[in-house]
Amino acid sequence: MTRQNGQDPLFLIEDLHVSVEGKEILKGVDLSINRGEVHALMGPNGSGKSTLANALMGHPRYQVTQGRVLFKGEDIIGLTPDKRARRGLFLAFQYPTSIPGVTMVNFLRASLKAVRGSDVPVREFRTILKETMDLLKMDESFARRYVNDGFSGGEKKRAEVLQLGILRPELAVMDETDSGLDIDALRTVAEGITALMGPDMGALIITHYQRILNYIKPEFVHVLFSGRIVKSGGPELSEALEAKGYEWITEEFGALEGVS
Repeated sequence: MTRQNGQDPLFLIEDLHVSVEGKEILKGVDLSINRGEVHALMGPNGSGKSTLANALMGHPRYQVTQGRVLFKGEDIIGLTPDKRARRGLFLAFQYPTSIPGVTMVNFLRASLKAVRGSDVPVREFRTILKETMDLLKMDESFARRYVNDGFSGGEKKRAEVLQLGILRPELAVMDETDSGLDIDALRTVAEGITALMGPDMGALIITHYQRILNYIKPEFVHVLFSGRIVKSGGPELSEALEAKGYEWITEEFGALEGVS
């Protein structure tokens, strides 16, 4: 357990084992994140990265069989996804879902109401929305479009970042936000995420490639391999992975066991 200023971590994962349809995917993950820290989680395809993201948010398909996840000192394993969101946990999806007929503005206001547990006055919400879109350099017309309906890959990820800015969670888990983005879209999305970071928010950036870390600078980098975090370090670790690939991880820690 890594303590900050004498306090326990904002987010603590201890010996987490997760199974999907009876098959064990995560085999003892340990990780701690303090407020204001940006952590990157990297690993080859099939290492269990998206399994970890979904399990942390409480997806019912992912069964926690051992270990615990503490958020602000509370074990959240038994909480439903909506209750985790109300506690201040946020997940940006690798493949955001389209919701035809529902505008972004209505979706965002309903999301904020759900997280707060009370209605959000129209004037207050409009102020929050405008300030957030200005910060992210987004045109106001974006909020009038249907959620992810007809969006490009970059627009879908920008919509996720807009949700992050409206909800202002205490911990953001970004599951392969760089997936499917071209260079320009990646830079735009990464700049938006960076603009929202601050001393009160922790972040876990889950990625396969180092490229998003050129824009979002993590203090800590971890390698997930075959269901376990096998190596941790600073930004230089992601640079080593970019230069050498994951083959040296495979050679050092054994053959990949086929997790996904």
